Amino acid sequence: MKENLEILIKEKSDKGVLRLTMNNPNKKNPLSESMMRILMEGLKDASADHSIKVIVLAANGDVFSSGHDLKEITSARANEDKGESYFKELFDYCSTLMQLIVNTRQPVIAEVDGIATAAGCQLVASCDLAIASNESKFATPGVNLGLFCSTPMVALTRNVNKKNAMEMLLTGDFIDAKKAKEIGLINNNVSKKNLFMEVNKLAEKIASKSTMTVSIGKKAFYEQAEMDLSAAYNYTSQTMTDNLLKYDAKEGIEAFIKKRPPEWQDK
Repeated sequence: MKENLEILIKEKSDKGVLRLTMNNPNKKNPLSESMMRILMEGLKDASADHSIKVIVLAANGDVFSSGHDLKEITSARANEDKGESYFKELFDYCSTLMQLIVNTRQPVIAEVDGIATAAGCQLVASCDLAIASNESKFATPGVNLGLFCSTPMVALTRNVNKKNAMEMLLTGDFIDAKKAKEIGLINNNVSKKNLFMEVNKLAEKIASKSTMTVSIGKKAFYEQAEMDLSAAYNYTSQTMTDNLLKYDAKEGIEAFIKKRPPEWQDK
């Protein structure tokens, strides 16, 4: 099933993989208000659709996303408050999108084939997993424009160690896909011709698991990461107890013992 919403293309496979493809290559797929709104709508709809097991976020063109539209930002300076209310609304909206990616029950995989800068790099970092073509490049170049990438920094520092994150933020320099993998911004870099195949293979592998179990695991992953050690173990111990009481845990363990494939019911 394929649905073209102009700047966003939605495609759903029979394996339960939803592809959301940003489709504004002439403007470098900026995270404009309209793009962010339609992405959020797509994620919310997907979260409510239990036939969707994995979400892939991709883009058409040689720029995955250039981040916020600087022309829109400049235009807002003509407002009576010099753009202050617009700027606050824009960054709040962007923050809501990034948190929605994390809080969506399905795993979200970034498929990057090109340049991802500023909020575009933030988008990659916010996804649960990311695979990029060897030609891809990443940067948080706000410092070069007199605008430090403070909101992209939130996602970046939760995925990349502090020294590498600070280097990206303070220099604004591009890093290639190999370096992005080394510092943990992406999971893997592959050839351009194999990108779709590798992402799809990963998505379908995850989609073959119990959706209920994956959803429990994703939520617990982010929850425990913000806790101290003792609280994290208390929380995850209760999570595993609750998980064991679910049908799919009983089915999965029985299938393993009897050496047969499990038959998930996602409950």
